[in-house]
Amino acid sequence: MTTWGGWGLGHGPWMWYKIVYTVVLLSKKEKKCGYLAEKGVSGFSATSTAEQVTEGIDGSGLTAVVTGASSGIGAETARVLALRGVHVIMAVRNLSAGHEAKEAIMNQVPNAKVDAMELDLSSLASVRKFASKFDSLGLPLNLLINNAGVMATPFMLSKDIIELQFATNHVGHFLLTNLMLETMKKTALESKQEGRIVNVSSRRHKFSYSEGIRFHKINDQSGYNSLSAYGQSKLANVLHANELARRLKEEKVEITANSLHPGAIATNLFRHHSFVNGLVAAIGKHVMKNVEQGAATTCYVALHPDVKGMTGKYYADCNLAETSLQANDQELAKKLWDFTCKLIDKCKV
Repeated sequence: MTTWGGWGLGHGPWMWYKIVYTVVLLSKKEKKCGYLAEKGVSGFSATSTAEQVTEGIDGSGLTAVVTGASSGIGAETARVLALRGVHVIMAVRNLSAGHEAKEAIMNQVPNAKVDAMELDLSSLASVRKFASKFDSLGLPLNLLINNAGVMATPFMLSKDIIELQFATNHVGHFLLTNLMLETMKKTALESKQEGRIVNVSSRRHKFSYSEGIRFHKINDQSGYNSLSAYGQSKLANVLHANELARRLKEEKVEITANSLHPGAIATNLFRHHSFVNGLVAAIGKHVMKNVEQGAATTCYVALHPDVKGMTGKYYADCNLAETSLQANDQELAKKLWDFTCKLIDKCKV
């Protein structure tokens, strides 16, 4: 028997039915009491859209890389950034899907500056290839949106022999960020504009394995739980942003690093579980955020002037939010940083 959020749940479709049913039940209660529409200090709420939270903001002259931009909240993030004048590089695993997403944006925003480039975050070689190609273009980089992710996959190893969710959601983004950092520093210095790194995490970071990060069991199939492994990768996103923020602050570099929870959204994250995917498709639109609302917090943290100077913070519904105790553990963040560096070095060809 495995646990989810403290409840005893078995494996299989029945476990997923319980999870989706609970999300639906809670969402209905929140809607009934008006919680979802309640505005926070920022003036925005869970029902705010990406267009609404960036209204009146001029992003002209900025360049952004958005990972996982071919669908879901990644595509909406790319669209809204482009709408505000940002030059958007859509970093996508499937180039044909990326070109389709680019065309869709161009149809809605004829003057948009959008490009699609191939990036498979589960492959460190692909990450390095992407970074090298980006460098060769000679472009500046103001915003790095680490959005792409996989969720609750069956146990699989990446091309670099790392558990797939940890590899894709954390390690790939960690390496990408490190490889893009010099360009971001140069851009921030020359433009005298603050650079921003945004890690799209999840509230699920609060439900990782009991030890938080299983440093010695990353590839342990016997103790693998798809949801806990997802939580572990999302906890890593928050810890990564926090430690990066600390290091950049120490260097006195004008670049911030923050993480966020986009909300419960009916996207294709459940694609590895056809039963759940069907259930979410059928009922999600009635009780979950749509993609326009799901991309709001990302766009807010990336562009809004109220976020200037804020670093090492965690946001939800376009407002500051609380993380788990593990996510605030500075020693754990440092340990994860060193562990990831060694893991990447070990995977070098």
